[in-house]
Amino acid sequence: MKRTYEVAGRSDKRAIAEFMKREGQFLLPMVELVERTELAIDEVIQVMGRATIEAVLEMSAEGVAGPKQSGKAREEGSTVWYGRQPGLVYLSERKIRIERPRLRERNGGQGGEVEVPAYAAMRRPGAMADRMLEILMAGVSTRKYGQVIGDMADTVGVSKSSVSRETIEASERVLKDLMERRLDEWDLLVIYLDGIQFGAHHVLAAVGVDTDGKKHVLGMREGASENTEVTPALLQDLVERGLDPERRRLFVIDGSKALRKAIAQVFGQDHLVQRCRNHKLRNIVGHLPKDQHPQATAAIRAAWKLDAKDGVQKLEQLARWLERDHPSAAASLREGLHEMFTINRLGLPPRLRKCLGTTNVIDSTHSGVRQKTRRVTHWKNGAMALRWAAASFVETEKNYRRIVGFDQLWMLKAHLDDRQPVAEMKMAG
Repeated sequence: MKRTYEVAGRSDKRAIAEFMKREGQFLLPMVELVERTELAIDEVIQVMGRATIEAVLEMSAEGVAGPKQSGKAREEGSTVWYGRQPGLVYLSERKIRIERPRLRERNGGQGGEVEVPAYAAMRRPGAMADRMLEILMAGVSTRKYGQVIGDMADTVGVSKSSVSRETIEASERVLKDLMERRLDEWDLLVIYLDGIQFGAHHVLAAVGVDTDGKKHVLGMREGASENTEVTPALLQDLVERGLDPERRRLFVIDGSKALRKAIAQVFGQDHLVQRCRNHKLRNIVGHLPKDQHPQATAAIRAAWKLDAKDGVQKLEQLARWLERDHPSAAASLREGLHEMFTINRLGLPPRLRKCLGTTNVIDSTHSGVRQKTRRVTHWKNGAMALRWAAASFVETEKNYRRIVGFDQLWMLKAHLDDRQPVAEMKMAG
């Protein structure tokens, strides 16, 4: 017999509930997601309301005990239906009252109650706050998210302020966990340092690479800039959380004098610094007319492919050529010139040099952070910027891959373990 359907208005909750009771098979994909907590209770509610929750619970119970049979209990199986009773599930700071199915073991299994997986998942406090943060990190603003769940506000009391409060609490937990990470379990060979701007607030972040090529967000500090207070505070915090200050490492930075000074202050003079080539190139050509950008860029990139001694000589020649007409460009080129060739001086192969020659590892993370915070138009204070930065970094970290050339990192480790004085390396280069 052909079945017919009527279109129900969005606010006709009774019609929607009746439909869900009749057509529960439409929820089958949702059941598994809820049970695995991949789909949070708030998402279920925002789509279809309380009736959906009860339908999902019913189907989750069927997955354990099989379909209910009227008149008699199912003959097969060790778990049977045991009626219904009032239950509670969490949404934000409120509990929602629902009717939940009950299951129990047959008498042979001592007749104990059997858990309904979806109900157990929905009972977990804090699940919604965590899910809210995930959604917001995906680029949904607090206001927009409040609109999404607005239809159910009268039922469960969810407001924009409630969403904001939950989000703040969740991001504070993320920040706390990040800043309490122990770092002594990793042998970190490389540390990338760079900052990102949130309105008037500057957040300096550190990302490390271990001997396996895996990347780790190490920590961050908020301040006006990469100044002489913020940077040492960040590095000292890393040491306090287990980063061995005696272990020789390669630091990749954007060229900030404050960064270099802080590295020497916290880790001593026996350290290696690689100047980010992308930052340096942009700075140099920024002092040149646009029609000279291609030529200068090609010359600089070609020099980077040479060994350290020849590369430095080529760029010194270029600086002399620029000096007459473009003295600012020449000065920029000479500033930190030797630090552009640290990885060449170590004799590292091209694939590894490509990754270690720039701060792209942390810059790509910054791109993810900017994507996730693009809807935020007003940064109230530094604490807000730091919370969002931490949440965004940790979320982006989930998709980290090992660096290009990770299988060649043993060469870098060998050089770092060799402990050749920095001054001798520069002379050799």
